[in-house]
Amino acid sequence: MFKLTLPKGKMFKLALKKWLVIGVSLFLVTFSLIVTFHYTTVPVRSQTVASANLWGKASFPVENFQRYTSPFGYRIHPVTGRRQFHSGLDIAAPLGSYIRNWWGGEVVGLSDNTACGTMITIRSGAWNHTYCHMMGAIENTNRGRALVDRQGGIFIPQGLTVPTGARIGRIGMTGRTTGPHLHWEFRLNGERVDPGEILRRMYAQRG
Repeated sequence: MFKLTLPKGKMFKLALKKWLVIGVSLFLVTFSLIVTFHYTTVPVRSQTVASANLWGKASFPVENFQRYTSPFGYRIHPVTGRRQFHSGLDIAAPLGSYIRNWWGGEVVGLSDNTACGTMITIRSGAWNHTYCHMMGAIENTNRGRALVDRQGGIFIPQGLTVPTGARIGRIGMTGRTTGPHLHWEFRLNGERVDPGEILRRMYAQRG
């Protein structure tokens, strides 16, 4: 059973606040590094145990990265035209580009009937990470419900343990979207976390 240990409570919240104050310039510089490293090992030291490698190996989620199209937070929705909270990070890539699993864990959610389109949620310890607008559909198979993208060679059943960096789907336009991209979400113990903060932490702490 995959387990993930992370700083808890106030310690983790303080870490996120620290990164928030760095500002837009570091945001852009860090993201420019991300374009180069699509799949990498990112050691991150614990704030409480200096020798512990709590992040292990983490993977950038998109092959053939193009750009970031919409950050986490409030925005004017491109379809509705209304100011709404955007709960993830949108990452553009060519249609059909492969999506990789950020961190090893278990498939705990599959759906294709919401604005998120064909989507998968993977649980890695206290973290849930969700991938939306993928190609393919959710089907009932002899292994239960599964994300099936035959053209892309993707078959991901509910309950599957997926390793870090594994291909779990392809960039699509399912659900409510104006172009091919990955909508990427995180929750830590049920609370939303900005994926941009995750990426900045990963790449700032490269060793």
